Amino acid sequence: MKRHYESLRSARWFAPDDFRSFGHRSRVLQMGYSHADWMGKPLIAIVNTWSDANQCHSHFKQRVEDVKRGILQAGGFPLELPAISLSESMVKPTTMLYRNFLAMETEELLRSHPVDGAVLMGGCDKTTPGLTMGAISMGIPFIYLPAGPMLRGNWKGKVLGSGSDAFKYWDERRAGRLSDQAWAEMEAGIARSHGTCMTMGTAATMMGIAEAVGLTLPGASSIPAADANHIRMSADCGRRIVDMVWEDWTPAKMLTRASFENGIACAMAMGCSTNAIVHLIAMSRRAGHAVSLDAFDDFSRRVPVIANIRPSGDAYLMEDFFYAGGLPAMLERIRGHLKTEALTVNGRTLGENIAGAEVYNDDVIRPLANPIYAEGALAVLRGNLAPDGVVIKPSACAPHLLRHTGRALVFDDYPSLKKAVDDPELDVTADDILVLRNAGPRGAGMPEWGMLPIPTKLLRQGVTDMLRLSDARMSGTSYGGCLLHCSPEAAIGGPLALVKTGDRITVDVPARRIHLDVDDAELARRKAAWTPPPPRYERGYGWMFGRHIKQANEGCDFDFLETGFGKPVPEPDIF
Repeated sequence: MKRHYESLRSARWFAPDDFRSFGHRSRVLQMGYSHADWMGKPLIAIVNTWSDANQCHSHFKQRVEDVKRGILQAGGFPLELPAISLSESMVKPTTMLYRNFLAMETEELLRSHPVDGAVLMGGCDKTTPGLTMGAISMGIPFIYLPAGPMLRGNWKGKVLGSGSDAFKYWDERRAGRLSDQAWAEMEAGIARSHGTCMTMGTAATMMGIAEAVGLTLPGASSIPAADANHIRMSADCGRRIVDMVWEDWTPAKMLTRASFENGIACAMAMGCSTNAIVHLIAMSRRAGHAVSLDAFDDFSRRVPVIANIRPSGDAYLMEDFFYAGGLPAMLERIRGHLKTEALTVNGRTLGENIAGAEVYNDDVIRPLANPIYAEGALAVLRGNLAPDGVVIKPSACAPHLLRHTGRALVFDDYPSLKKAVDDPELDVTADDILVLRNAGPRGAGMPEWGMLPIPTKLLRQGVTDMLRLSDARMSGTSYGGCLLHCSPEAAIGGPLALVKTGDRITVDVPARRIHLDVDDAELARRKAAWTPPPPRYERGYGWMFGRHIKQANEGCDFDFLETGFGKPVPEPDIF
């Protein structure tokens, strides 16, 4: 049943015959609009994360006009509201520090302005969770518009994948097997268009998860940014959000635990980024339907990796995935693992949206009987070294490392690690386990330092993978035997803080176990002698972050932003 105009949020600003509404109307007229442009219509916020420093979103300056076109065609009135733009490549020390900043900004932009619904424009890694977390908390109808992946990279006829091939060839250069000229040529060929990383990194993972959860139009997450279909999809988002407002199709009416479980199943089948865990947990907790690390591990044992996309796959990129049928085709293949009754932004169920979707290349999107990896993309290990879990991506790890015991080589900060790995005399073997600590949420904002570089000495011996352990994250485009998100983190006194170089660590991925081979009495002695590192920030946003950030296994949200913290925020006063 269609709502009446008087019930819309924006009507509180514009409809009354009082002095304050006179001011609102006169200021809109000041901008050159007439009453006919907005009166009686839903006002739609377009939260745009475009900036000159965000290469993934460089097309958003044009796409926002396409969204506006759709909104106007459907009888709405668009208002573009710029938000912080989190470029994974440019923002330091890490965009993870600012994901919750974007979530706060999105929630407050939508609450404080006279808007009835929203189109969220994002794609680069932290923008998908940041935008959707804030919009879920605000609670008005919204639809997510994914930026889409960039085109395939190219170098001398070879296909290059962002991140994955950069890491690979950087190691070749460090080992002395790649010339400066070749490296410079790759630099100019690896990123050829606007759009996000075209490997199955965090951006592609989170855009796909957003679709599986039901927050995008069907097929929206797979469209390459440079494809004309992306322009049409942008206008479709504008048209659909107007109907969502009239239908009062809010996230509370749509999202259930099943929605987020569909996100997990999708992530596993895609060969997802490890960062999916942190972000999807945070999103689910905002919606009041919390999923846990255990849910990820449960799905990982049941849902195989069928998307043959780097870095889990060996050949293809997101452009190929789109041509092969995209996310709807992949979801149709794993239909038996989905809660198909879950609702989506177009008002239909996920099952209805993917019904009949076809796969056009069985090597890109594999049949369930011929997966890339028989289990899911991620595994969660626990033990005395990580009571609250540590995450690994076994689908992108050398098989011989899935069961391994090695000597710990410990670093307390990244500069000392970086210096040591280039030391030709470093005491290290391929059987050792590199350990980096104090890089978790509290310690450093949880940057992407978790793909610890393999020591140059070992690279020159032909070593291409080894176990690496940290409380940091790693880029979703990374690969290798990296044990990440170790919880509790070292900076708050987690067991990782107690490891010493020379200790033996046992990792058993099939058994989901990680163990520090040091007896309890010795660990107690070390704990008693441990002192916490000084706080990284003593003022400003970083200070607030350090006081309120939760651990990785809880999604790294701020404690005061989660759904259960305090009463719901009321509508703003208008006097």
